[in-house]
Amino acid sequence: MNFPLPYPMRMALDLAAEAAADGEVPVGAVIMRGDEVIAVAANAMAGGTDPTAHAEMEAIRAASARLGAQRLDDCDLYVTLEPCAMCAGAISHARLRRLYYGADDPKGGAVANGPRLFAQPTCHHRPDVYGGIGEVEAAAQLRAFFRERR
Repeated sequence: MNFPLPYPMRMALDLAAEAAADGEVPVGAVIMRGDEVIAVAANAMAGGTDPTAHAEMEAIRAASARLGAQRLDDCDLYVTLEPCAMCAGAISHARLRRLYYGADDPKGGAVANGPRLFAQPTCHHRPDVYGGIGEVEAAAQLRAFFRERR
């Protein structure tokens, strides 16, 4: 059964498509507080020559700046790809309440794959995690992006 995508994930997928058009790996992120959009971002590593400019990192930075707080404990993150170890660490440090992500990342993911950061006993904050939201479209965006570069 197909369910409509939550509005924030639709936004994240649209941001990912824009990133791909700019030559960036298609990943988009949206941070919400209740029904309010707090921050939106897409991968910006190539354009800014910054290896830490993942969509999640950019969104967390923007949300923290907008709210004037380092902790985003009443906010939720929607991102099109399973976060890597760097981004999962930032999610934990920012104390985001929930993480919704699209496609699994068997090679670079750190939530359901790889180190499974939130399952580690040393992880000081674990968001509620919901994977597979918009997975088909997110995975298709990534496959198309990398197919064009081969």
